[in-house]
Amino acid sequence: MNNIKQTFSIKDLENLCGVKAHTIRIWEKRYELLSPDRTETNIRTYNLKSLQKLLNVTYLVNSGYKISRISKLDPYEINEYVRSIVSDSSTKSQSINSFKIAMLNYDLELFLKTYEQLEKRRNFREIFIDVFIPLLQEIGLLWQTDTINPSHEHFISNLIKQKVLLNIEKLQYSKPTKKEKAFILFLPENEIHELGLLYINYEILLHGYKAIYLGSSIPLDSLSDTLSFHDKTIFVSYFTIRPETANIKKYLQEFDTIVCKDRVSEFWILGKQIINISNNNLHPNHRYFKSINSLISEL
Repeated sequence: MNNIKQTFSIKDLENLCGVKAHTIRIWEKRYELLSPDRTETNIRTYNLKSLQKLLNVTYLVNSGYKISRISKLDPYEINEYVRSIVSDSSTKSQSINSFKIAMLNYDLELFLKTYEQLEKRRNFREIFIDVFIPLLQEIGLLWQTDTINPSHEHFISNLIKQKVLLNIEKLQYSKPTKKEKAFILFLPENEIHELGLLYINYEILLHGYKAIYLGSSIPLDSLSDTLSFHDKTIFVSYFTIRPETANIKKYLQEFDTIVCKDRVSEFWILGKQIINISNNNLHPNHRYFKSINSLISEL
């Protein structure tokens, strides 16, 4: 537990809640909304309960509640007000904020309730593209800047992963309707960030193609056997942190040598690391996509 972040700066609160530090100070002074501790140099610091409270308060303010009214509520009442209006939350920003509150509070019930309300208005693709992707991008930035701790990110990511898997399973009961090509999805060795690849698996199945999902950390020498499953095979991978920048060129060469030694197959790649592939290393059978949407448009 010593590695879990327990104190936050006013800048952290600004990043997480979208409320300017100046406004936070006014709410503290005028409404006694928060009671920060101070360092020896008189710098405000906030505990996790203060952060959770401010995130809830921000949600209520954005939903039309007056700060003067909210300031008179105790934390339990604030939480109940938030839950009571989740059912009326239909906008992208409200849903993202609700998921952030669920993340900060490790609140499974709030996550499920928010998702349930989204599901009444949107299909799964819309939920993932319009809500989950922006949420995950924001959470990634918060984690990288040490605004939240890894346990928060893991909590929300695993809940999203469960929803992706559930929707994949629904599609797996239907036989492929398009048989001109098949897709094999995998992540490089030591690459564990599979949420994006899982969603691509969902889209491939939704478009009627056969998909073989192998998952994370797959050695290249184990892939060649999969070529026998279809005459035209497209490999799909997501380079988030692996292969490392210095090894990308070598990895792509080894893919062609080891996996495609007997025949040529396409290799579709997404992820942060593709920006490190130079124009000199481009291969005619390799395709690089800057976003999930750009890959979907090719299906």
